[in-house]
Amino acid sequence: MTAEIKVAHDSNVALITVHDPDRRNALTLPLSADLANAVAEAERDESVHAVVVTGTPPAFCAGADLSALGEAKDEGLRAIYAGFLAVANCTLPTIAAVGGAAVGAGLNLALAADVRLAGPSARFDARFLKLGLHPGGGMTWMLQRIVGPQTASAMTLFGEILDAETATARGLAHRVVDGDYDALVAASVELAQGAAKAPRDLVLDTKRSMRSTRTLTEHSDAVDTEIAPQVRSIESPEFAERLAAMKAKISGDKTSN
Repeated sequence: MTAEIKVAHDSNVALITVHDPDRRNALTLPLSADLANAVAEAERDESVHAVVVTGTPPAFCAGADLSALGEAKDEGLRAIYAGFLAVANCTLPTIAAVGGAAVGAGLNLALAADVRLAGPSARFDARFLKLGLHPGGGMTWMLQRIVGPQTASAMTLFGEILDAETATARGLAHRVVDGDYDALVAASVELAQGAAKAPRDLVLDTKRSMRSTRTLTEHSDAVDTEIAPQVRSIESPEFAERLAAMKAKISGDKTSN
């Protein structure tokens, strides 16, 4: 079976799948590069408003290919990181549909997304120390920001593996989607519709603002960050159209009553 990155489109959502099930979707250097390219292409495509990243069952992603990892130095490691860092740096909203094990660099791929939905078989496993390997790719930074230092320490230093329910309780996953893998992907695409149905420039501005405001400590600084893009949105034709439609609906509702 050929290892590849599959891309499909559904209602302004790019579904990017790491496809190498025989190797549990381990990230080789070519796969990582192709993943980065797929994310970049989604960003260039004006019809794409959101991205869902997943892996062909049974795993989400088993981490970096061990043969590539064993030979890697600084430059090689950064090449392995390229795929999940493209997701982390993506200007579009991103969702990880985690239907199986997310291990090592696969955990990084899940952490890189804005939101994670978990299938019943999802497992989140740092595993670096078990392999005699220091964490990389910014895993310690991402994990601590998402779940806090205690859970991050339990996972990273002590090897705790979180199942879908526990990951959700700890804030690592947004929610568990019951059913099979197809149900998980469908739920992820459905969640993405909030961004898919909004004006693309507004989606990009809003994600950019969220990245800025999450580092702030003062409410007033957040107001200042949001004011310029909010004015741009008020002046946009999309807002005028939607406002007119809303007014028409309200007027129609009053008439029917």
